[in-house]
Amino acid sequence: MVKHNNVIPFQHFRKDWDKNVKVWFDQAGRKKRRRLARQKKALTVAPRPLGLLRPVVRGQTIRYDQRQKLGRGFSLAELKEAKITQQYARQVGISVDHRRINESEESLAVNVQRLKEYMSKLKIFKRGEKPTVAAVRTRVVMPIKAYSAGKVESRVITDADRKVSAYEKLRALYGARKH
Repeated sequence: MVKHNNVIPFQHFRKDWDKNVKVWFDQAGRKKRRRLARQKKALTVAPRPLGLLRPVVRGQTIRYDQRQKLGRGFSLAELKEAKITQQYARQVGISVDHRRINESEESLAVNVQRLKEYMSKLKIFKRGEKPTVAAVRTRVVMPIKAYSAGKVESRVITDADRKVSAYEKLRALYGARKH
């Protein structure tokens, strides 16, 4: 440790600099290797898809709750509603999350519909029967359909609109609900 008002020693740490540097020169090669591995796996597990069927869920905070994404697994209530047992679901490629619970009827209905659609498309082969499908290309089973809230039509702001205060209106509604 340096003490007192001395000259700071010159540090000669340039001898083995290359050991402390990580390079990504093999990025393109790794990309190709991963793609070929996925294709090879798709051929071995065909006609099954590479991934599991996952539920549609929403983000947890106010900032992200408009955004839909794929969740970890279907809740037991969703499986029960779709008349699928937990064990059978895992056998046919449906992911199950026993901890997840449904807070709303809408999310339950959406995921039950998703399960029913998957089960209608599902083909189960008997032992020894060879499938005709060469390979399944997709990794995501039944991706989320793009959600559109509809087109909002613009209009001219009238004098009546200018006179109304949205803030006052909301405060009145909050007060009416509270008291």
